[in-house]
Amino acid sequence: MAKFPVDAPKRKVIRALELLGFRIVREKEHISMVRENSDGTRTPLTLPNHSKLKAPTLRAICTQIRISRDEFMAAYEEA
Repeated sequence: MAKFPVDAPKRKVIRALELLGFRIVREKEHISMVRENSDGTRTPLTLPNHSKLKAPTLRAICTQIRISRDEFMAAYEEA
């Protein structure tokens, strides 16, 4: 199982999430993103607007959007 980066750059995390189908809806103190699912539902996501994101925050994001660590890390490496 791949390990999360200790301090992940915000832009790279956002690019990885965009590869997973999310798009930015709003960007202020927090970044709001949403993914339109094939069954017509929407998956919302909120993450802090910090320059670097810690590993526990990335774990919480994966839990919130119900994707595996490996799936996120594959998109992160591609970003």
